[in-house]
Amino acid sequence: MSSFYGFVRPLIGGIVRTTSELFTRMAVIGPKDIRAKRFGKFGQGSSISWPTGSGFGEKWIWIGKDVLIAAHVTLSAGMGPGQEMVTNPVVRIGDRCLIGRGTSIIGHLAIEIGSDVFTGMNVYITDQNHGYKELDIPIGKQLPNEQAVEIGKGSWIGSGAIILPGSKIGEHVVIGANSVVTGEIPSHSVAVGSPARVVRQYDGNSWERVKNEGPTFK
Repeated sequence: MSSFYGFVRPLIGGIVRTTSELFTRMAVIGPKDIRAKRFGKFGQGSSISWPTGSGFGEKWIWIGKDVLIAAHVTLSAGMGPGQEMVTNPVVRIGDRCLIGRGTSIIGHLAIEIGSDVFTGMNVYITDQNHGYKELDIPIGKQLPNEQAVEIGKGSWIGSGAIILPGSKIGEHVVIGANSVVTGEIPSHSVAVGSPARVVRQYDGNSWERVKNEGPTFK
């Protein structure tokens, strides 16, 4: 009996894995799929891997050309399905971006991601925070604070990074893994930490270390 199971188990396992891989490839969302039509724009050559994360408000989300969105990525606009938004698009992802597995992009006002931006896994980007100043109202029930977010073209956002409301990241910027961005990060720089601080910047000739430089808070 043990020899039978020793033969059958790998066989069945192989069939399950092959079938799962086939279904996963077939379930990828491309520009011609019905699901893609829900988005405000869905560029040619772009794809969203399966399984997708949760999401809604697709008509307020624009995806550029040749964008690769990995599995388990959450894309949303608004507080819930069917909400009419003030700005359009709420979330714009530029051409040739790569959005890493498990990332969440949660828009309510405006999130602008430039072309050729790559993110690692489990990045969190949002333009809304809970209010907290009214002491007699639970924080979760207070009016939120919304500030637009911008990520410049050609930037890299490391795994686990958090991009908070009001963040303005310049072009060709590296945000280190697990960093928390709360303000402005200039172009051609490397920023790490919580809050993220610039540690290297290109001066026109070479990349130089920067001391005691932090983001510009609002």
